[in-house]
Amino acid sequence: MAKVAVIIPALNEELAIGKVIEDIPTKQFSHLHWQIIVVDNGSTDRTAEVAQTHGAQVVKEKERGYGAACLKGLSLLDPSTDIVVFLDGDYADDPREMGLLLEPILEDKADFVLGSRTKGRQERFALNIVQRFGNFVATRLIYFFWRVRYSDLGPFRAIRYEALRKLRMQDRNFGWTVEMQIKAAQQGLRILEVPVSYRRRIGKSKISGTLRGIFLAGYTILKVIFTMAIKTKKTSACK
Repeated sequence: MAKVAVIIPALNEELAIGKVIEDIPTKQFSHLHWQIIVVDNGSTDRTAEVAQTHGAQVVKEKERGYGAACLKGLSLLDPSTDIVVFLDGDYADDPREMGLLLEPILEDKADFVLGSRTKGRQERFALNIVQRFGNFVATRLIYFFWRVRYSDLGPFRAIRYEALRKLRMQDRNFGWTVEMQIKAAQQGLRILEVPVSYRRRIGKSKISGTLRGIFLAGYTILKVIFTMAIKTKKTSACK
């Protein structure tokens, strides 16, 4: 029985987190062993309580940051875990589509499956202009430096746990998603993008909902890309 861990970073998602957990297709994939972890990243509402009520394992991470929350969730996994799914707690992605990410890995057709919001069906205004532009720039830079095509930096993704451990993820903030995608390209993982639906989130975004959040996210993502590109060039020059 394959073991699937779903890690959900959450910050003040009281209104959404229950819906997210309820829609994870555990009954559809009842042949899998599920571990659902909600990482409370400093909520001041009832996010943790609601998540526990819906059967999730809840852990707190006081250090604010998307990467910090994801790393906290990973620290709880058993070494025998087969697949890790990352999913936001705002109900923008549709958890019912998780099978689209899991099946290629379960069928040994991919090591890393990214849910692409830009290829899928989007609710109007779900992705704002800044997010679209950021995706465009970041994915083009990844192709320029590593010759791997991505269409999105979406948070809804699944990866073999063994492959994820070898990536040695480090970013503790907004650079988590792009770091994973670059390292997956560097290590030659079998990468697949699948279209996923995307809707307007419940509540206000902590990143795209503020000018400060937009600036910090954009700066961090570009910093990660260029820092890793420089390291790659230096490594190649030493060989």
